[in-house]
Amino acid sequence: MTDAIERRMENFGVPWESAYGYAQAVRIGDTVYLSGQLSHDGAELVAPAPVDSSGVITDFSNMGAQLRQSYHNATELLGRFGATLDNVVEEVIYVLDMAAAFEVAGPVRKQAYGRDVPPVASTILGTTRLVFPEQLVEIKFVARL
Repeated sequence: MTDAIERRMENFGVPWESAYGYAQAVRIGDTVYLSGQLSHDGAELVAPAPVDSSGVITDFSNMGAQLRQSYHNATELLGRFGATLDNVVEEVIYVLDMAAAFEVAGPVRKQAYGRDVPPVASTILGTTRLVFPEQLVEIKFVARL
């Protein structure tokens, strides 16, 4: 018989957590896995991208603001485990527009991590859609305590 893996989970209490059925963060041992963080404050999106009547994004200029809020939300979750962004070892950034992301991602990341070269393995990927039509970015994190 094997011992069950001890998990500690954290959530924000936003509607999409129960609708989809997931934890925002899970700690197993000395590792914390954060689900993709997006730019929300409670159930409201921060800096939503404008969309036309068919739901197509018309302007990607809110990318920086969405990135900043996503890092802010990750910082809040990590703090619940006694961690900070200094504990992050890997991030994966999903974006709808790579050119818009590259204009702002470097400065936003450097500010979030407080370093010119964040000591984080980072991957940035373009995707065709995220959960919300007004969403431009989502960031997944792995941190070690």
